[in-house]
Amino acid sequence: MRFTRAAVAFVAALGLAAATAAPAAAIRYGEPDDGEHPYVGIMIAYQDGKPAWRCSGTLVSPTVYLTAGHCTFGADSVRVWFVENARAAGTGYPTTGGTTGTPYDHPDYDDAAFYLNDLGVVVLDEAVVMPEYASVAPLGYFDPLFVRRGPVKQQFTAVGYGLQRSMPEQTGLTEARPVRMQATVSIINQDAMFGEKKAGNSVIFTNNAATGGTCSGDSGGPVFIAGTSVIAAVTSFGVNARCAGTGGGYRVDQADDLAWLAEFGIAPLPAG
Repeated sequence: MRFTRAAVAFVAALGLAAATAAPAAAIRYGEPDDGEHPYVGIMIAYQDGKPAWRCSGTLVSPTVYLTAGHCTFGADSVRVWFVENARAAGTGYPTTGGTTGTPYDHPDYDDAAFYLNDLGVVVLDEAVVMPEYASVAPLGYFDPLFVRRGPVKQQFTAVGYGLQRSMPEQTGLTEARPVRMQATVSIINQDAMFGEKKAGNSVIFTNNAATGGTCSGDSGGPVFIAGTSVIAAVTSFGVNARCAGTGGGYRVDQADDLAWLAEFGIAPLPAG
């Protein structure tokens, strides 16, 4: 879900801002990733040399980090860390180290209608070498999953560094540990949140206490096809400040998105 700007905005000493709107989204009721997805990292966006907000994302090559468009939009630069626990003494978020990079938004991204083209890329200044990287789903991966009587209950794995729990400030019950978490989610329907039904832009996923879901700070994080390192969507939005009910992912299997990613040398998996 979207907080002030993109994910959770930084205020004062990198404290969390209050929720005000709808995109972005942390793993609620999930479980520690425990090294299962080392190519998923936490990013901090900078404006005028100062940290402004945080998001999650995924390495799809040694130098290309895939995230949401509302995470890169308006950022002058980005710094990314690929660690299990990103906590920094005194702030809760990392402030030194990491890998710097240049952010790019989808060429048709519009912040006033973020859900239409909510895809972003960070090109890192230095290569991050790993044994493997995530990949991108083939063209039209989601299309067969939606049928007349409802979508196939295909499972997915959402991964990110967002809030574990989002509650009103006065309760003191918000949990904001910047650690890599994962949760199992299933499809509910498509394009149902912003009057864009069946436009093919986004997918609505479950978000509950039984299997987990996403919340603020998970924006841009991957929604993997369960049991794989294949990104089918990136976390895009939530429906309320408590991150309850459902969560939305922006599809990365669309022709315009794949054509844009190809400009960065990223090709989808072959169909079939």
